[in-house]
Amino acid sequence: MWLKPDEILLKNAFKLWVTEKDNEYFVLQRRRGYGEGGGGLTGLLVGTLDTVLDSTSKVAPYRILHHTPDSQVYWSIACGVTKEEIVQHWDWLQQNIMRTLSVFDSSEDITSFVQGKIRGLIAEEGKSSLVLEDDPEKFREALLRFEKWFELPSEEKLVTYYSCSYWKGKVPCQGWLYLSTNFLCFYSYLLGSEVKLVISWDEIWRLEKTSNVILTESVHVLVHGEDHYFSMLLHLNETFIIMEQLADYAIKRLFDKEAFQREPALSDPLQITKRGLEAYAKSGQFRAFFRLPKEENLLEVHESFLWVPFSHFNTLGKICLSENYLCFASQDGSQCHIIIPMREVVNVEKPDTSSRALTVYVRGKRALRFSEVRDYQRLANTIRSRCGISPSPQHSASSEGIRGECQSLINHFEDNPEDVTLMVGQKDSSKAVSTEALMTVFHPQDVENLDPKMLKEKMKEQSWNIHFSEYGRGTSMFFTRKTRDLIVRGVPEALRGELWMLFSGAVNDMATHPGYYSELVEQSLGTSTLATDEIERDLHRSLPEHPAFQSDTGISALRRVLTAYAYRNPKIGYCQAMNILTSVLLLYAKEEEAFWLLVAVCERMLPDYFNRRIIGALVDQAVFEDLIRENLPQLVEHMTDLSFFSSVSLSWFLTLFISVLPIESAVNVVDCFFYDGIKAILQLGLAVLDYNMEALISCHDDAEAVTILNKFFDSVTNKDSPLPPTVQQAPVGSNDKASNFKVDISELIREAYEKYGHLRTEEVESSRKRNKLYVIQTLEDTTKQNVVRVVSQEVRLSTSQLDELYNLFKRQHFLSCYWTMKSPALLHHDPSLAYLEQYQLGFQQFSTLFSLLEPWAFCTTKSTLSLWIFRLIDENQDGLINFKEFCYALDTLYNGSFTNKLKFLFKLHLPPAFDLPEDGVIRKSPERGRGKVDLQAYLKQWQNEILKKEETIRDLPRINQTQFIQFSKTLYNIFHGDPEEELLYRAVAHVTSLLLRMEEVGRRLQEPSSSPDSTKPASASASSAEEEEESPTEEASTTPEGSDTSRNSQDTGADLTEMEWSFSFEQVLASLLNEPAIVSFFERPVDFQAKVAQAKVSQLKLKANK
Repeated sequence: MWLKPDEILLKNAFKLWVTEKDNEYFVLQRRRGYGEGGGGLTGLLVGTLDTVLDSTSKVAPYRILHHTPDSQVYWSIACGVTKEEIVQHWDWLQQNIMRTLSVFDSSEDITSFVQGKIRGLIAEEGKSSLVLEDDPEKFREALLRFEKWFELPSEEKLVTYYSCSYWKGKVPCQGWLYLSTNFLCFYSYLLGSEVKLVISWDEIWRLEKTSNVILTESVHVLVHGEDHYFSMLLHLNETFIIMEQLADYAIKRLFDKEAFQREPALSDPLQITKRGLEAYAKSGQFRAFFRLPKEENLLEVHESFLWVPFSHFNTLGKICLSENYLCFASQDGSQCHIIIPMREVVNVEKPDTSSRALTVYVRGKRALRFSEVRDYQRLANTIRSRCGISPSPQHSASSEGIRGECQSLINHFEDNPEDVTLMVGQKDSSKAVSTEALMTVFHPQDVENLDPKMLKEKMKEQSWNIHFSEYGRGTSMFFTRKTRDLIVRGVPEALRGELWMLFSGAVNDMATHPGYYSELVEQSLGTSTLATDEIERDLHRSLPEHPAFQSDTGISALRRVLTAYAYRNPKIGYCQAMNILTSVLLLYAKEEEAFWLLVAVCERMLPDYFNRRIIGALVDQAVFEDLIRENLPQLVEHMTDLSFFSSVSLSWFLTLFISVLPIESAVNVVDCFFYDGIKAILQLGLAVLDYNMEALISCHDDAEAVTILNKFFDSVTNKDSPLPPTVQQAPVGSNDKASNFKVDISELIREAYEKYGHLRTEEVESSRKRNKLYVIQTLEDTTKQNVVRVVSQEVRLSTSQLDELYNLFKRQHFLSCYWTMKSPALLHHDPSLAYLEQYQLGFQQFSTLFSLLEPWAFCTTKSTLSLWIFRLIDENQDGLINFKEFCYALDTLYNGSFTNKLKFLFKLHLPPAFDLPEDGVIRKSPERGRGKVDLQAYLKQWQNEILKKEETIRDLPRINQTQFIQFSKTLYNIFHGDPEEELLYRAVAHVTSLLLRMEEVGRRLQEPSSSPDSTKPASASASSAEEEEESPTEEASTTPEGSDTSRNSQDTGADLTEMEWSFSFEQVLASLLNEPAIVSFFERPVDFQAKVAQAKVSQLKLKANK
């Protein structure tokens, strides 16, 4: 065990200890009287002494000491009862500490580092022996340190903490790593040097495990071009997994707008726990492996043996139980797994106590026997209760009804095996929905045709029928290596739709949602949205060479499926490439089946592929690049820039090779995809590049490489396809040269599995997580560059200043989202919108950020003025401002001329900025992203922006009495605290009096016959203004409530005469220009860079202090 470093002297110690191993910094010793030889008389005496001593005084027989070459002091750092234990500690020191010590210059630094590391290991062992929730006292202490050191908002939830070293330059700092819901934090304090690091998860570009010469294993974190390394973690894999889960949680919550409604443990960011993250990750892996609906969660796992009838032996594996499914996956390398929907379970036999076994009976007269289950009784009861609670939707509630219905279905499926996937019938109202696959309509198989291709097709069908008889058919079929072998050889045309439904899990979706598609069709047809407009545009571009889509039958079916899906999932709606994929699905599956296949592809098998930013496809392209580096080094040496392959392969991933291969060959690729997922596409991509390796290496530019690949795809054929020439797709670039060589798709797929079948799904998923962070941050960076480029053309702020402002603006957006799932900012963030509209701030967010950046002291977070500024720059009055509007205000206040700054302040006191509703509530626009997009309104708005001319001072309306008094108060507030405060106050008072007297004189000249009493209101106004001049300090501290009260009192007193006098902007400007103190104040430069730097530091603290 590791010991708290304790100083010892070795003057007489060598008489009691024997050195077993040593090096420059450590010594491993054995106590005499233990181990080989016993140590003679001395060893006998020592052993006797240790035996006589009581247990509290006994000394462990092995120990490790730390020392430095130039010091006589030794420190005990570890001890052990057995040699194996102490050698394990010694090896850890050799692997993790020795390489690191070489970077230190002094012995003191080495000793300090070793002591800190050992103390951290002791704390780590004490903490990691128990789950944090089970050791509340230590966790409470860590939480107090976390809150004290980092000063984050009190809502921030600490998830876990670890002892580790952080590399600052070439020197490691021993300290503590704290992982919370929104931040990665590190703190170290050694020898008077404090190191503090706070990184938000949404800022991370890369998160990966690495190793190099000095660091055996470490976690690498890349943030805004800066590298951070954390090493010497006692449980590095556990730490990395938690970091990965927290980063993924932040990305999904903040960028993907996932609310985790089905995950109670993650639905509240204030209650995130390590256990909840682990459960969510395991459920995700469970759903992905067994292709289950997203509603399913992993509830129980049991180790057991399953009797495999076709192999006549028990296979070891794990039973995985969710709300509606019982699944089993082998762990002995047989690659056998089975999925049993609870709706298919007919009975659970009474458990056998002798072998701890239970037998589950399913439809089709099949039984599955699980043995050696530790908690077999509870598992049997759970399965029974699940089947009772969740009966199949199409059966009655009574057990007799269930049995009768089951038997009738069994008899039906035995007589009609091709209907095994049709668990649910169509509703009567769905007569418009096609009930046949388009291929059976436009290319019915001729049973009497005995040509070689049809004979081979019949042989394939026979092979699959034999497979079904051995392994089962339908939802409870065994998936084994033999299943994959049959897929690679090719799926017969007649079984393709059924197997696609089975392998994708779509059969379960369809069975549990009877009539759902028909209802969607009825609700969606006739609707008019941006998605339906795009669908209509692309309908006739979907496999136009196929007869099925040259008729209204195929086009109508395609329209219904795409429109229904866009209605079901408005977040995706419709994306290009969905039409091509759906066309192929309709060829081999019935219309409702094609819909559920599309659901499986878009929502489970290819997540984030079909949206405006196609993040999923970009992530898989990055994974593909990594695989090219690992498996095709020759190609990498020739083409160092692999971005070419990303641009070329985009269509491969989006359309599953359908857009580049002839249709009769592409369907074989789709077969493999539905069985193996994205792994099949990656394997085939590598095989294509490997096949063309020599040609690609010899090419001179990208255009030549594209030509080589296009010719190759044109040469791919399916020699076993029974489809007639009218259905088969002719190569796009077919010519005499291209026809000289042909590549059979089955051979290409077989080669892909032989060479690259070693790829594991777990490795692909891990690579996906690693690359997703980088892809998203790259897209975000591109968005920032586009926004900065657009805004820079309209403001005088530099590009670097706009870049820093954008980071602050975006961070303010996220700060309002960190601690709640229902933030208005999250609801209004839509990546599909224009760049400028992607991040917007509401009033509270704007007020907080503007208070950090405004050049004067008038815009506090509670000030009514901040609301007026917000209303002024919110041009479309939707209660949100974008980055361009925000920069307009700052640019005017920092870089505008005296006239522009004064005009900005003047407009703050005019409607709509000044004319607030009584309740102070800002009007909100309708929720975005739904319903029909009014394109004409967008075009009209665009036209108005183009034709909008620059506003002149003559265009500004006149300011009335109430507005002018408030304008004067605003000037007083701005000048408050300035060194020239008194001089500025006098200048404002002088201007106010002058303007009021000018107005009074002007009214007398216009109304010479008016009575003397008519001048009283103006005189009263002048006197009230003069009263304000006498107490400017009091007015400067006036609260918004006080301002409203004074305005109301003025309104009541001057209700009849308020509109009788007013000032134009020219009058106000001319009067203020005559006051040099005011002019110099507004023209005085303000250090914008210092304000931004201060805002970076204060932004998070301001949120914490609220």
